[in-house]
Amino acid sequence: MKRDYKVGFIGCGNMGSAMIGGILKNGLAGKNEIIASCKSEGTKERITKELGITVTLDSAEVAQKADVVFLAIKPYQFDAVLPQINGKLEADQIVISVAAGKTLSMIETALMSIDVAGKLKVVRAMPNTPALVGEAMTAITPNANLNEEDIAKVKALFESFGQVEVVPESMMNAVIGVSGSSPAFIYMLIEAMADAAVVEGMPRAQAYKFAAQSVLGSAKMVLETGMHPGALKDAVCSPGGTTIAGVEALEQCGFRGTVMEGIRATVAKAEEMSK
Repeated sequence: MKRDYKVGFIGCGNMGSAMIGGILKNGLAGKNEIIASCKSEGTKERITKELGITVTLDSAEVAQKADVVFLAIKPYQFDAVLPQINGKLEADQIVISVAAGKTLSMIETALMSIDVAGKLKVVRAMPNTPALVGEAMTAITPNANLNEEDIAKVKALFESFGQVEVVPESMMNAVIGVSGSSPAFIYMLIEAMADAAVVEGMPRAQAYKFAAQSVLGSAKMVLETGMHPGALKDAVCSPGGTTIAGVEALEQCGFRGTVMEGIRATVAKAEEMSK
């Protein structure tokens, strides 16, 4: 990416800040190459101090100055925010929405008054908050107006803070379940593991470290060995041992089925929001 390539964020809440932090940390863009908008003076002062980027209260300024514009806002904010950038976008800009449940069609329709020629380059994306530590998982779906070079630019942005896959839009709700929302479920798992260790006498700070590192290491085993998770689980379960006793207890409580229901509830909510 060119060093004078401007990246804009309309919205710099948790997700926007995580993405900006990841981009800065990995050197894909400098502080003078990123501009963001927010709703209040308090947030403006905080983000300016924390990230050192240009922050404005004017979303139109972001739309006018950025080559790639992230709509890092919640779905319910679309109706209030998009009119602020009406007439400020050009066909050669790329607009990336990270709002759950907002389809390409919805985004294009919302931008119709801006994009009268139907040529605006729009990408639907679903990253997750581990972007802040460079370990995000992101899915992107570009509309037909992006060429290969455009898609490569978008991928490079997301790869600066994690992994990215281009997926058909029909998969996006499943992505929301399995990666977009699932960090919350993993945090609950880590908390529960640590709570159990505390019950057994381990200090809480150590319990969190042991639990979190176990989750991190297990995930790396799946990604780096290419082995089936079931095979990796079997390798830990010695006959008559401690691990298989724990697996049995979890299965009796419906562990896997409960996790599946949690993911499916997230997908169902995303489908509802897409209507």
